[in-house]
Amino acid sequence: MGSHRRLVPSGFDRGASAALCVLSATAAALGAVPASAVPHDDTRAEVDRLYEQAEQATEAYNKADERADTLRKQVSIAQDRIARQQERINSMREALGSLAGAQYRAGGLDPSLALLFSDDPDDYLDKAAALDRISAHQAGELKDLQEAMRELTQERVETAGQLSELEKSRKAVATHKRTVEKKLAKARELLNSLPSAERAAYDRASRSGRADMPDLGSAVPPNARAGAAVAAARGALGKPYVWGSTGPSGFDCSGLMVWSYRQAGVSLPRTSQAQRHVGRQVPLSQAQPGDLVTYRSDASHVGMYVGNGQVIHAPYPGAPVRYDPVGMMPGATVTRV
Repeated sequence: MGSHRRLVPSGFDRGASAALCVLSATAAALGAVPASAVPHDDTRAEVDRLYEQAEQATEAYNKADERADTLRKQVSIAQDRIARQQERINSMREALGSLAGAQYRAGGLDPSLALLFSDDPDDYLDKAAALDRISAHQAGELKDLQEAMRELTQERVETAGQLSELEKSRKAVATHKRTVEKKLAKARELLNSLPSAERAAYDRASRSGRADMPDLGSAVPPNARAGAAVAAARGALGKPYVWGSTGPSGFDCSGLMVWSYRQAGVSLPRTSQAQRHVGRQVPLSQAQPGDLVTYRSDASHVGMYVGNGQVIHAPYPGAPVRYDPVGMMPGATVTRV
């Protein structure tokens, strides 16, 4: 793999430091800018922290939503099984009803008198024994089915309860996301206090790779599916970051990986944490196009390696799918699908 161009360790947009320094100098020169409008030295770290929190919330949301979908399927399967069991029970009840009617008609007399007046006592005994065996067998099956139905009903109740809890969890995560979005808006408002020309320069820096494709070197994907995934990811360049989306009009970070590999006929798990373990991990120095690169100790961000020290990823709200250096964030782990 080619040498990696490194960003600052925080992963914040390139050019932010220069823009903030210009802002500070401008504020000092003018002297009339309110103190509340002047970014502090920790503005960059604060915005980095907010972006990280937002991404963690997004992945938590995705995980809860994925689990909810799984439980919905389980509930549906359980309900189908219960319905089939109920049909069997209804059929057996009808058969038992017919059998009971036959027994009643044949057993109007006391069994000992019926045997006494029978033209063929041996035949009567054979039929009576067979009738007893059939009745016992049918009753046993009915008992088993009723027990199975009770178990399935309990399973459905428990699963529905779990689904309800997961829905509550998903809503709680969504609420947290809205809170983080408000914090992001405040941070962006602070950055927007830059003069228009400097703000435009900052915005161009925050959209690195949107217009200029970097040199991706001569590395080739290790297999056809990785090649197809890379082609799909490159086709998504410039599309917006959208919470919880797997495309095709917008993506979050793990959603872009899901969509790109889906175009190659490969199903990836929904979250970046799960994607870290979807294949074989390789050293960063051996990364090849199509490899997944997860970041931070909690794997809360993921991008796709495309060659020469570059990844394609969906960065955060307000920034489109773009190229960035593979070393843009700490804790990079490479996974070959």
